[in-house]
Amino acid sequence: MILIVDDKAENIFSLKKILELHNFEVDSALTGEDALKKILKNSYALIILDVQMPGMDGFEVAEAITGYSKTKDTPIIFLSAVNTDKRFIAKGYASGGIDYVTKPVDPDVLMLKVKTLHRLYEQTRALNKTQLALRAEIEYRKQAQAELKEKMQELHLTLESIPQIAFTAQSNGSIEFVNQHWFDYSPNEKIFPESHPDDPNIQQSLNRMYKDGTPLKMEVRIRRIYEDVYRCHLLRVLPVIENDTIVKWVGTFTDIEEQKEVERKKDEFLSIASHELKTPLTSIKAYMQLLERSFESNINLSEESSKYLQRTQIQLDKLHKLIADLLDISKIESGKLKFNKKIFSLEPLVDSTIDIIRQTNHDFKITKTGSADVKVFGDDMRIEQVLMNYLTNAIKYSPERKEISIECSVIDNGSMICLTVKDHGVGVPREKQGSLFNKFYRVEETSHRFQGLGLGLYICSEIINRHDGKFGLKSSDGEGSSFYFCLPIHKNNN
Repeated sequence: MILIVDDKAENIFSLKKILELHNFEVDSALTGEDALKKILKNSYALIILDVQMPGMDGFEVAEAITGYSKTKDTPIIFLSAVNTDKRFIAKGYASGGIDYVTKPVDPDVLMLKVKTLHRLYEQTRALNKTQLALRAEIEYRKQAQAELKEKMQELHLTLESIPQIAFTAQSNGSIEFVNQHWFDYSPNEKIFPESHPDDPNIQQSLNRMYKDGTPLKMEVRIRRIYEDVYRCHLLRVLPVIENDTIVKWVGTFTDIEEQKEVERKKDEFLSIASHELKTPLTSIKAYMQLLERSFESNINLSEESSKYLQRTQIQLDKLHKLIADLLDISKIESGKLKFNKKIFSLEPLVDSTIDIIRQTNHDFKITKTGSADVKVFGDDMRIEQVLMNYLTNAIKYSPERKEISIECSVIDNGSMICLTVKDHGVGVPREKQGSLFNKFYRVEETSHRFQGLGLGLYICSEIINRHDGKFGLKSSDGEGSSFYFCLPIHKNNN
């Protein structure tokens, strides 16, 4: 908006028409006092100011305008029909004017000056806005840097106070901080502790992590400087993410040697105990079989005695399965679980396993849908063990509704065969499903109702992993479960 200040209304009228013809918005004032009042309320891109006015003349008004911080940069054009002497023009410039135009006004000349000064005003205002934005950005960055520095100091103090070896790295992997424990294992803050020759190289593992942008968790043996004994540590590295961008990595080495030693002793005990238990159990089962045969020839054997004999045999079978699971666990932990892999047809294996389950569970209805008529490369006995475990679990955890179904389907564009065992039993709560395939894990809500060590599904997961397969479950609490495993179909299946 442009402000015209003149004590003659006709002058204002003519100037206003000229400016409005060129699409300028115009305001006016008849006295210097009125002009100052309007200037305090409004913002103007340009002021056209008459010099000769009653009361405050144009020079006084200009001096007052330039004294306000709000309007000090507003351009002023003086208009005068009398004071055309050089000293008056000089006074106009000294009062804060940008230009001096004499009357009568040449409209073309005036419009050139107005357009030029208006454009300069807009550019100046844009520059001021940019400057303010830059200042605000600078202040924001200073504040952010101060906050970041404070957070980093807190992080470093925290990492110094923990018993683990700790470090932080930039997003590209350059180490920027290590705590004092680091120097027990490395002489240089830029060099990672040396790992055991048989363990993965730490730096190479970290480089893959930086490239993939995913957290790292691995066990590695490292040793203190000037010591020959390696101790097992758990290396964990997590990203620090801001605005969906990794800005830093934080890592720790936690000494788990004592924990690993406890696990080794436990596995050794399980291995010894299961082997020692298996020998007398085999003898007991043999004697039970002989006892059954002798009772079969005795027609006077009471029905109650026969029932007790059957129940004893069932309990012996359960004990035999528990010991077999313990043996498998010890073999898995020691890396001695053997697999005799070959190419075999899956369909007969599935049908045979279903028949075995039906013979021992006459009151359960087991249905099969789909076809497993494919060949796979693997250990057929171990795959049968997985399917048998899935089926027995479905029976165990379905005490009310005695229906089980097996669905066979080819997935992933014909590359994998998937077997799903579905029951209508107690189900598994969603928050517990992620741990169900862990070793010794049992759902607390059902552990008092159903016996077991929590090893079966863990063994199944290890078997499927060794066959490059997939496994999992879909379940809702109280609505049954669907456990599945998938195996790669042999390429020459056809």
